Amino acid sequence: MAGPAFFVGISFLGIGGLARDAGDPVGAAVLSTLLIWAGPAQIIFYGLLATKASHLAAALAVCLSSIRFLPMCVTLLPLIRTEKTRFPLQLFAAHFVAVTAWAECMRRVPHMPRSERMHYFLGFALACILTSATFTAMGFYLVQAIPPIFGAGLLFVSPLYYLISVMKGAHGVLDWSALGLGLVLTPPAVALIGGGLDLIVVGIVGGTIAYAAQRWRPR
Repeated sequence: MAGPAFFVGISFLGIGGLARDAGDPVGAAVLSTLLIWAGPAQIIFYGLLATKASHLAAALAVCLSSIRFLPMCVTLLPLIRTEKTRFPLQLFAAHFVAVTAWAECMRRVPHMPRSERMHYFLGFALACILTSATFTAMGFYLVQAIPPIFGAGLLFVSPLYYLISVMKGAHGVLDWSALGLGLVLTPPAVALIGGGLDLIVVGIVGGTIAYAAQRWRPR
């Protein structure tokens, strides 16, 4: 648990630096990690704040960029809940669904007793978010001591770890086809679409093709 929490947390050093550059106090930077809990969404948020965009525009941009978590919630929550799990607890758990927590839990919880899965997920996710909040505060104060190119590179630690984790848990044609198509389709989608919609388009197109390959491959 310590390893994934550290790797996802270290990327939030860059978020703390972005918050300081945008003029936010350290408390607001930490709160953004606790409430938004999505590095890419926080980059969008502070980028818009730095350009003096309206709060409504920033809120809408963050919401749109976080749509990608919906499929993760739909696939993970049925695995960790039981028949006795109340709906408010499921809503609470949904807030903590993020790429690292989703990837690790999708790989680990199917091998656990169902009664222990929610406890594991919440414990793991809380460790990740609290570690990330701590690194956000550290980044706020260390931003002047870190070279800009190094700070920007830290933002890629979490996505890289997520990719490796997903590859480790991949099985069969469906998983590997989806991974390969995502890597191939993302660069042209960013160039042609951009605006945060590229990820959604790549997910829909790549996932559909991977599913078709799995569904209709020769037996």
